[in-house]
Amino acid sequence: MKIFAIETGNFKVDGGAMFGVIPKSFWKLKYPADENNLCNCAMRSMLVINDDRKILIDTGCGDKQDENFFHFYYLNGEASLSTSLEKAEVRPEEITDVIMTHLHFDHCGGGVKWNNDKTGYELTFPNANYWTTKAQWEAAINPNSREEPAYPKENLIPMYDSGKLKFIEKEGELMPGIEIRIFNGHTYGHIVPIIDYKGRKVAYVGDLIPVKPNIISSFVSAYDLFPLITIEEKEKFLKEAYNEKFVLFFGHDLYTECCTLKSSAKGIREDQSFKIEEIEKYM
Repeated sequence: MKIFAIETGNFKVDGGAMFGVIPKSFWKLKYPADENNLCNCAMRSMLVINDDRKILIDTGCGDKQDENFFHFYYLNGEASLSTSLEKAEVRPEEITDVIMTHLHFDHCGGGVKWNNDKTGYELTFPNANYWTTKAQWEAAINPNSREEPAYPKENLIPMYDSGKLKFIEKEGELMPGIEIRIFNGHTYGHIVPIIDYKGRKVAYVGDLIPVKPNIISSFVSAYDLFPLITIEEKEKFLKEAYNEKFVLFFGHDLYTECCTLKSSAKGIREDQSFKIEEIEKYM
């Protein structure tokens, strides 16, 4: 098995949205912000190559929407989904599975692209099955008023119409080497894939723990639908992750790809931080 970080570009998020009720005087010590209170965040995917499977976890935001849609997100960075896959020497048609932690635009938008003449849409990964939970699909297709802008239909309907969309209805092994956990605090049916890498478990934590400071249980994003549930879910997950020596892989932390965990007087906290390519040093 091989694991790669796939950078798809960055976007900026209001610091108050990222850390909820936590005062800026506290959170700015943990994650930097610019003069406009904006935190620069990655949209980092993961590529897992396991025997004949090439599995992509999340796909970034893509480039289908117009400038008006992205106006408040300040897209930046030189990386893209296509160039990062090329760097990993994987072609889009070789991807066998796309696992979407959830269907907010910054996690699934890259899975669908314009067709050649821009008259419609097609799958970016034509030979892949696209996986999400049934609960998240239903939330995305019939969104509440708060989440609706995060679910552009052009990201969703082409997946369904292709016949390639597959629904996950319970936790457990999805495919050899990858286990699925389901969480509901951020949005209904959010997935955390856990990869068994040479006996060490690597958890792609998605928006359960968007950036490393969110490991602190009270650091809950204002984007979460149910923040108290998020706190409960994080505390339970982090206890298991610490006991089982998980490596956490962050999708949004621009400055940290991965970390291990330690126990402290204040609870479970980050320990060693590193890039996924360095993981074997920490096995």
